[in-house]
Amino acid sequence: MRLCFLVEEQYRHDGMPRDVIAQLRAWGHQVDVEWPGRSMIRMSELSEVVAAGRHDAWVLKTVSGGPGLTLLEAAATTGLTTVNDVRAIRGVRDKALAAVLARTGGLPVPMTYAAARAAEFAAVPEAEYPLVVKPADGSSGRAVRLVERPEQLTAGGVATSDGGGMLIAQPYVPNSGTDLKVYCVAGELYATERCSPLHPDQAIPERQVPLPAEVARIATEVGAVFGLDLYGVDVLLGPEGPVVVDINDFPSFRQVPDAVARVSAAVLRLARRGTACAPAGTLPFIGHQRGPWPAAEAVGGAR
Repeated sequence: MRLCFLVEEQYRHDGMPRDVIAQLRAWGHQVDVEWPGRSMIRMSELSEVVAAGRHDAWVLKTVSGGPGLTLLEAAATTGLTTVNDVRAIRGVRDKALAAVLARTGGLPVPMTYAAARAAEFAAVPEAEYPLVVKPADGSSGRAVRLVERPEQLTAGGVATSDGGGMLIAQPYVPNSGTDLKVYCVAGELYATERCSPLHPDQAIPERQVPLPAEVARIATEVGAVFGLDLYGVDVLLGPEGPVVVDINDFPSFRQVPDAVARVSAAVLRLARRGTACAPAGTLPFIGHQRGPWPAAEAVGGAR
């Protein structure tokens, strides 16, 4: 197949996607790499490039707010297959939007508040404290803060958005100090346990763990609600049951057995499946566009 990976500078030396690209090339596939952060793109000619059939699919590995998503969306409007589906990526990149979509889809997510300034969260009922405050466009646990009292909202160190966008706040979910990260590779689920960014004092090595059946069900529902095929879900095991506190498209897949081969094979399956379907044409969010994958087997916030 002919694939193009859009890779932001932050992931230039990351195993995801560097090792996946190498694996696909070793299997004999053509893989080009574009660097949206340091390339000039002839946007007006993009439809002609897609129509010429230079690539079967584009794959995005980018930071939230990076230029790659705009390029991917533009290509998708001309009929190019994207991995993940570009509408699904858009749905999870904005955590405020993701909270609405998740709750509408019946997923267990905390009550979510959004504001442009942290000080506005002083209007949240005091019974909801402590709050977890983070940028709506954040990733990798960046700038996640636990706010015990309203007066701390104006103190230094509270989350800010790099692009001046929205912040979100959610009531803290009491937990053991560990996050359960569930990775989905085109229907196959894997779970890892790791230290929460809110509890850095917990000396917990990241490791693969068994995946509870209820969490597996929720993680599968996340894919159906958002239309994702390659994704990660952060889950806290709270006093009232599992709670979804974050969703990521194309994560690191750390601790997933044979992750490079599994993700590479999934990219190929998704690209082939996409090229067999009619192009979307427009980009309303409509959930999963290519039909559900078979039920996954378990193998193995806010934050």
